[in-house]
Amino acid sequence: MVENGSAGFEEVLETVHTGLGRARRIGITGPPGAGKSTLIERLVAGYRAAGLTVGVLAVDPSSPFTGGALLGDRIRMERSTLDPGVFIRSMASRGSLGGMATTTGEVADVMDAFGFDRIIIETVGVGQSELEIIRVADTTVVVLVPESGDGIQVMKAGLMEIADVFVVNKADRPGADRLLQELEVALGARSGNAFRHIPAHHGVDLRGQGPGARSQTGARNQGRGARGQEPGTGAAEAPPTAWEPPVIATIASQGGGVAELVDALDRHVATLAASGELEAQRGRRLVQRTREVVDRAMRRWMWSREGPSAALEAALSEVAEGRRSPYGAAERVVQALRGGAA
Repeated sequence: MVENGSAGFEEVLETVHTGLGRARRIGITGPPGAGKSTLIERLVAGYRAAGLTVGVLAVDPSSPFTGGALLGDRIRMERSTLDPGVFIRSMASRGSLGGMATTTGEVADVMDAFGFDRIIIETVGVGQSELEIIRVADTTVVVLVPESGDGIQVMKAGLMEIADVFVVNKADRPGADRLLQELEVALGARSGNAFRHIPAHHGVDLRGQGPGARSQTGARNQGRGARGQEPGTGAAEAPPTAWEPPVIATIASQGGGVAELVDALDRHVATLAASGELEAQRGRRLVQRTREVVDRAMRRWMWSREGPSAALEAALSEVAEGRRSPYGAAERVVQALRGGAA
């Protein structure tokens, strides 16, 4: 009902609004083929083993020609589909940009009100443009694979700036260790200490941290400010609650590194809660949602029979006849609305 915007859906959302805020919302994004669905299934299994209920929203791309979608992400999570403590909902993006459907956040609200402990949202998987996830998730996980790109790709803005946790999946493939190192250098460069987590030449650590041996799976980086904050030039300058996105290697098909990922997700939310950023972040989410709802209501009214049909029809006719530009027509309609409001 909410996903389709059926009659009365806003009344449903109004009713459940007071029950929101219990669930932790985790966004999973990254390029196609990164193994996001497999990783989510492992996360679900881990949360279920801890006695937590899980809701999954998997957004699939819609065809620009038919509007349909395969909705195949849940096929990769088939081991979880029969679990009564798990609910998986596939959604078509319906042409929406940013990696999600237009109502993904509102469907997550319904799951939250229902009582799920964790809500995992998987984006379409189109790459650098999937930035809308930060508007609905408490923690955003960017999943990459050794084939994701070279160091120049790593340094790009977009996905690199929205991550609270980085995951290099399929870490048993050639090139995984190089990508892990490139990510750590890129993150360190942003904080002014590019090689803090990189072992010295020949494995000799000149920073007093012991040999440079590293495991293939697990966390590689522990500590950066909450989203939207940039740390200082050194660890000592960062506040006690600062969060630095960890880089975690996983082999989701075998379950490798998943426990470390769960731990990083818990630590991130705990860090945000301790600093007050979690509450502030959720407050900003509600403000943004209000703006979107007002915008949707205005557009719906504008083009309905109850809207300013006379002014609209006159303006559209002038545009079609070449007597006015679309910009002048829009200004005329706005002026008419202002006069009506006065």
